[in-house]
Amino acid sequence: MGETVKRTRVRYLILAILFVVTAINYIDRSALSIAAPVMKEDLALDAVALGFAFSAFNWAYTFMQIPSGWLLDRFGTRLVYGIGLFTWSLFTGLQGLVTGFAMLFLFRFIVGLAEAPSFPGNSRLTTMWFPTNERGKAVATYNSSQYFGLALFTPVLASLLNVYGWPAIFYVAGGMGIILTFVWFKLIHDPKRHPLANQKELEYIEQSGALVDASEQKSPIKWSHARLLLTNRQMIGIYIAQFSLNTIVWFFLTWLPTYLVQEKHLSILKAGFVTSLTYAAAFLGGILAGYWSDSMLKRGKSLAVARKTPIIIGFLLSSCILLANYTNSPALIVLILCVSFFAKGMAGLTWTLVGDMSPKEIIGLSAGIFNTSGNLAGIVTPIVVGFILEHTHSFSYALLFIGVVLLIGALSYMFIVNKVERLQLPHEQGQTAKSVNA
Repeated sequence: MGETVKRTRVRYLILAILFVVTAINYIDRSALSIAAPVMKEDLALDAVALGFAFSAFNWAYTFMQIPSGWLLDRFGTRLVYGIGLFTWSLFTGLQGLVTGFAMLFLFRFIVGLAEAPSFPGNSRLTTMWFPTNERGKAVATYNSSQYFGLALFTPVLASLLNVYGWPAIFYVAGGMGIILTFVWFKLIHDPKRHPLANQKELEYIEQSGALVDASEQKSPIKWSHARLLLTNRQMIGIYIAQFSLNTIVWFFLTWLPTYLVQEKHLSILKAGFVTSLTYAAAFLGGILAGYWSDSMLKRGKSLAVARKTPIIIGFLLSSCILLANYTNSPALIVLILCVSFFAKGMAGLTWTLVGDMSPKEIIGLSAGIFNTSGNLAGIVTPIVVGFILEHTHSFSYALLFIGVVLLIGALSYMFIVNKVERLQLPHEQGQTAKSVNA
């Protein structure tokens, strides 16, 4: 008897690489926040200048989201994302050589340009490689890896800062990404072009909802496609909410160590440890939400219920960060921050909706618009917090700002995003765009 050919599981290899790359991505973009308490003294940066330096990444990152989505759809995820990985890693390392605000702003800006394809690329790859009932776990895994990496490496980078000075943080963070670039180009391919994936895996994932031929079904990008996405009620709702969610993300990625050192009087090493705990909590929250969502789907719940329930609970619970204004107890502060970021991890399931709802020909563009709306918060939040700190010398109103915006995000999912269906481009259904079940 001949042996039965077993179905390969190359999609999990793809997910493992996305996990590591996304972890490195967030280590690189958050390296400045770890170095900031010491670096600002060496470079003579006040709170407003530091806020602008933090936001430099997001000016570029946000501006490039839609162009990078188009590039992903046009030239493929492997090439565009891989070039971005090498470039952002190189300029992360170069930040160790900065001598003033102008160089710091420029290098952060270039890192933002190069990182722009990352999350749209993650969404595109998971939509192509993972069936609908596995996509929640897949998205939760790569989305949570950012916090796994930060939880693991924040204490390491804080120790490097303490022993070798702030340039060492950037050299180590950038070097890891450059090495990873070679792994990326070796192992990342589209499903039908991957040398390790057999026909059984391709048939299984395609029949279960994966868009394995998304790279082959190219449609010329038109302004009408962007208009379709920007005028659809469901898409508007997730755009508003993503901006809300990223306010707390960018507070943690930029100002949290300074908040802990300056407002709560922790040492740099203790602040690094506390920051690491919050990232670990976010990782656990994200994994829980992904498994919970897919479990609800398997039990027969609608796609809307399975996706929106963890997201709404996450938004509401994240707003508890406000409670940190009412205590100086280190233990309570750690608990509040961990609960808040655990909940943010749950709400991060929002990325599944990009794969569930986007027209299959323009997943990159759709993810780019989604991430543009979210990362406008990366421009606004560091600057708003910087001005609040400069004028009040306290973070109290900054936490109030974040809490209120998070509640707006919850309301958006409750009252604007009422369906979770895949949009089709107008040319497929005559003159009118139509939604179909994802």
